Amino acid sequence: MSSVVVVVRDADVGDADAVAASEAENLGADAWSPGLIEAGLSGDVPTVRYLVAERVGPEGPVVVGHAVISVVPDIAELQRIAVDAGARRGGAATALLDAALSAAREGRADRVLLEVREDNSAALSFYAARGFIEIDRRPRYYRDGTTAVVMRRGIGPSCG
Repeated sequence: MSSVVVVVRDADVGDADAVAASEAENLGADAWSPGLIEAGLSGDVPTVRYLVAERVGPEGPVVVGHAVISVVPDIAELQRIAVDAGARRGGAATALLDAALSAAREGRADRVLLEVREDNSAALSFYAARGFIEIDRRPRYYRDGTTAVVMRRGIGPSCG
């Protein structure tokens, strides 16, 4: 029996198709367009950093998820974490979150914000277990009218 390892790395333009497929599979109607993804991966949006999680096994590396974080002084916004259904519960989301938090710290952010669909109990539990707290709600935030739960996690000394 061979072991499977998940590795997170910075994404590049060569990952555009894999990230677009991950968006479509995991985010449906709220998925970003391939053009927007390519702009982010090519560096056209300087505050945004894309990460990919790869499952490394006997078949070689396969992208199984991605994250997008925007970092400006003081505040980082975790815009995306998506992991393919077949790779869930294997550590990819945790690895992506850890890498995104590291990117936020490197960018000198003292807190990370994110939005989660109020009907996504698995994601709400995942983030709460990792120190995120609910700070607000955005009614009708998603295309289908679902409310977003705004969460925050302090990562620096000036965020209480």
